[in-house]
Amino acid sequence: MDIHIQASLSSSSSSSSSSSSSSSSIESTVSEPHNTYAEDRESGNFGCLHYRRRCKIRAPCCDEVFDCRHCHNEAKNSLELETLDPHDVPRHQIQKVICSLCDTEQDVQQYCSNCGVCFGKYFCSICRFFDDDVSKSQYHCDECGICRTGGKENFFHCKTCGCCYSKLMKDGHRCIERAMHHSCPVCFEFLFDTTKDISVLPCGHTIHLECAKEMESHFQYSCPVCSKSICDMSRLWVKLDKVIASTPMPDIYKNKKVWILCNDCGAEGEVQFHVVAHKCLDCNSYNTKQTIGRRRTASCSSTTVPEIVS
Repeated sequence: MDIHIQASLSSSSSSSSSSSSSSSSIESTVSEPHNTYAEDRESGNFGCLHYRRRCKIRAPCCDEVFDCRHCHNEAKNSLELETLDPHDVPRHQIQKVICSLCDTEQDVQQYCSNCGVCFGKYFCSICRFFDDDVSKSQYHCDECGICRTGGKENFFHCKTCGCCYSKLMKDGHRCIERAMHHSCPVCFEFLFDTTKDISVLPCGHTIHLECAKEMESHFQYSCPVCSKSICDMSRLWVKLDKVIASTPMPDIYKNKKVWILCNDCGAEGEVQFHVVAHKCLDCNSYNTKQTIGRRRTASCSSTTVPEIVS
């Protein structure tokens, strides 16, 4: 059974959850290299596992030099290294970069002030971000406050959800306030500035795409946040109808009733007890759970008392 995901979000190519109220995006234009000497040296193999670039950053938090913010964060937050002061680099506060060719330390800029080499064809002065691989179609979202990938023409910023979504979702997604400003409910990585693919479930909650697939491989088809079904389960419900019809309960349970709450529609009701599953009488979903029941007392009072369902 395949999980039906509404749409995939753009992955973040830069990070740090800084916000901005401006609505226009940053034009990241690329001008010609300053000289022929720089052109000849631009074909070198520079950068790290995360980005292809010709400069390193000096982290303002610890005054150490790293290839990029991810390299810093992995080093400072590694459980294997048992660092004394785990932290992430404050991305927007980076002030100094070091040229990978001539080792000149300088203010953040696209071209080296000494040898003239281009640090990265894509450059965002707000995010202090460089990347020579422009095939990612990077763009800066002023309202997110960070750079993302996938092309600005393919995404829109939802003010309620507080993040960029595919335009395919513009008229059909369910808004949840600050939907991306939390950790993935499966792996607990912060979603807003992750570089991994993210998917929006039908209920509106967000999750890493690979985490959703991992859930599917373990036959988990409900949202880990709200427990609503994350795909069309109607065929499974039909199969459960047949299983329950062919599995009569012993006489001692034939008159046993239980109270259930439907995770899909939110309806609560009293249904016939069955050891296999309990069906919602409102939406026919079997995505339900037993709750504390309600029954009348023997007195004339209309007061209801809870019943503990075993």
